[in-house]
Amino acid sequence: MTAIPYIIERDFKRFFRYKWWLAGMISMNLADLFIMALVYTKMVTLVDYFRFFAPGITVTALFAAAFMIGREVNWEVRRDYFHYLLSLPIKHWELALGRVISGALRGMVYMLPLLLIDFAFLGIPSPLQVLVILLMLFLLSLGISGLSITIAVSTNNFERFAVMRGLTYYLLFFCSTVFYPLKLIQDISAQGIIPPFLAVLAEINPLSNGADLIRCFLIGNPPFNIRLIISIVVFSLPVAVISSFAYAKILQRQK
Repeated sequence: MTAIPYIIERDFKRFFRYKWWLAGMISMNLADLFIMALVYTKMVTLVDYFRFFAPGITVTALFAAAFMIGREVNWEVRRDYFHYLLSLPIKHWELALGRVISGALRGMVYMLPLLLIDFAFLGIPSPLQVLVILLMLFLLSLGISGLSITIAVSTNNFERFAVMRGLTYYLLFFCSTVFYPLKLIQDISAQGIIPPFLAVLAEINPLSNGADLIRCFLIGNPPFNIRLIISIVVFSLPVAVISSFAYAKILQRQK
């Protein structure tokens, strides 16, 4: 296990090289929260949109930062960077597990300021609730990181990777309760405006479960349901394991 902290440190150094990307993303997230959400709050009468959207933008930030690890891994696949990695005194499983964990931790670090903003404006939950939120968000970030790495190692063609990444990104991002309440999505689906499977996807979407878990503790809507925790665990752990095996398999193939 001694090599894993060094892998995480390396990935964090690479992450903070994207200073302008990080600054742009943070600015966009804050603009969405303090401009768009406040404007929508004045326009929407059914829900206080600022209070509803604040947990959603937190999960969005987590997703964007954790998902970014896949782009770096795919670059390594396409550029044969694995030859250098294989020359290091690091076991394959250590490298694979370290990359998945580092992606998850990067998502948590980027997300944390927005979560603190949620606590500042929506209220501070109990210590146990804070612990549950952090643990579940870390598991969610672990699953997102693993999903991104799985997509990244599945092809060494950049165009194909970009299409797969974009499709996955937008399906999870927009077919969720990050922006809209689940009941609204289900009502629109029942009216035939959108296909029914999109409403089902929004309900089981891990981003929906993460956002709704924060909402249930901070604003009480939706009410807490153990299904939210189970869904995050069922998504994250298998995906993290699969991505670790897939990454290790690619390393073996490069020998």
